[in-house]
Amino acid sequence: MGKVKYKDRKNTASMKWDGLEAKFGKDDLLPLWVADMDFEAPECVKEALKEYVDYGIFGYYQPPKEYKDAFIRWEENYHHYQVQEDWIRFAPGVVPGFNWMLHILTKENDGVIIMPPVYYPFKDAVVNNHRTLVESPLIRQEHRYVMDYEDFEQKIIEHDVKLFIFCTPHNPVGRVWKKQEIQKVLDICKKHGVYVLADEIHQDIVMKGHHQIPAASVGDYDEILITLTAATKTFNLAGCQNSILVIPDAHLRGMYDQYLNEIRIKGGNAFGYIAVRSAYENGREWLEEVLDIIEGNYHLMRETLERELPKVWIPELEGTYLMWIDLGAYIAPEEMEMVIQEECGLAVDYGAWFGNEEYDGFIRVNLATSRENIQKAAQNLVRVLKEKERLAAYE
Repeated sequence: MGKVKYKDRKNTASMKWDGLEAKFGKDDLLPLWVADMDFEAPECVKEALKEYVDYGIFGYYQPPKEYKDAFIRWEENYHHYQVQEDWIRFAPGVVPGFNWMLHILTKENDGVIIMPPVYYPFKDAVVNNHRTLVESPLIRQEHRYVMDYEDFEQKIIEHDVKLFIFCTPHNPVGRVWKKQEIQKVLDICKKHGVYVLADEIHQDIVMKGHHQIPAASVGDYDEILITLTAATKTFNLAGCQNSILVIPDAHLRGMYDQYLNEIRIKGGNAFGYIAVRSAYENGREWLEEVLDIIEGNYHLMRETLERELPKVWIPELEGTYLMWIDLGAYIAPEEMEMVIQEECGLAVDYGAWFGNEEYDGFIRVNLATSRENIQKAAQNLVRVLKEKERLAAYE
């Protein structure tokens, strides 16, 4: 590695590494679950935070104009999206942001639609806030997933859906949606008066040959669309608790502002603003190196598994640093946790977390770690599953 440095995160209060016992019941697993990186943040971020710490006063902080300017330039330079300063709003994270917007735009028992397999806090937001969960599953094709527009529109009509939480790029299946795909699903929402929360937190983690297109840039959808994004996945800053909502529509902005005023949240902590501004201003070279590492890890894992375990199914990774792997041909659903944890020694996100029993045979693997960790994980899976296959042949 050049600018990107892998760190041993054990005994650092890392949820990913030190939370294994609480989450999985064992502390000796290789953690490839929760979506953060095992890489140091860019040097520019560390220097900016050191400068602030050395100043030594941590009173009330008013984020400077340069914070928003850095985000605006980033969106223009890398996503060709022209964001106006007054569209930008703060949330401590994308998950709190879409939970707040769900409260603002819907009422109890209203239908909220998602597309499983999908990031499980979407479902949690709907269920925990007493809305009606409506699911329009993605369609699995030979190498990727696609949206089922007919089913999506039918479910909207049948359940009087009020809100769609849209994952773009899609976690966990790794799709980077094309312009026409985004337009088609947004046209359906506009036709039926459905609000859209576009979770674009993985917008910068895109593999070569693919281009992330902000949903808000593909047409006239301002009256129904709010974008939620952050630098936290891009630059490994989740602990800084800083994310951004882009709300072009004045009425929707007013509703958001009123809600935050009612719950008395005026902004975030200084460290988050400083880290994010610095990353957007000077972190691009670091990110390019990270993307190469992630892509290399993906190919290593995929080539190893497909060579040694030909019945494994892995969709093309277009975006995110999360790999969706179907091991259903080798592991029965009821044995998944035992095999992965006890025999393979891995901590992963299980497919069942992302939807219904259809995904019980899947795991999601975090690729944002060292090549050695990915190699070890691949070797453990191959060793265990080939042995299971060999034993099954003698039964």
